[in-house]
Amino acid sequence: MKQTQTDWEDAYQRRETPWEKGKPHPGLVDFLAENGPLVGEIFVPGCGSGQDVRALSTPDNRVVGVDLAPFAIRKAMARRKIAREEYSLADLFALPAALDGRFDWVFEHTCFCAIDPARRDEYVATIVRLLRPQGRLLAIFFINPDHDEEGPPYRVSPAELEKYFGGYFSVEREWIPARTHPGREQRELMRVLVRV
Repeated sequence: MKQTQTDWEDAYQRRETPWEKGKPHPGLVDFLAENGPLVGEIFVPGCGSGQDVRALSTPDNRVVGVDLAPFAIRKAMARRKIAREEYSLADLFALPAALDGRFDWVFEHTCFCAIDPARRDEYVATIVRLLRPQGRLLAIFFINPDHDEEGPPYRVSPAELEKYFGGYFSVEREWIPARTHPGREQRELMRVLVRV
């Protein structure tokens, strides 16, 4: 598989952002309705225009969304705040050490499948670094075994998820979301992973 560097800012400038759905992921909305809001400090990598960040945000938690694209961060910051959410223009792989061990939760949605697969170990190491002991990763993984096109998104299988995350996390819960964005039906896997 040939790897190319994606210019996320250029994609936003050209309005070629099929991952931006204009609303939070329905599986996240359902999870929060069933389980209540996430408590503590929450990190959202690759947050885009912040739809999922706003869905997670309450007066009783703090949500930090980061993205590489200035356009996306400007768009997120231009929207009305829900509570204490904040956005930063940042490279996930070059975050300051001040964030180490700060977060109770990380919410993953479309970041893992968007990065170069050669950096997946680095992604996991970063998430582990950000989470407190026993912190949780709530993830919507894009399981797309028939995806043969050059990414992003890049394919990922359940076996690969075990390979990358298994040494650092235990699976607390796993399910296929009952609701998702059109075209993703039965192609996603939701997990709650606990940092061991």
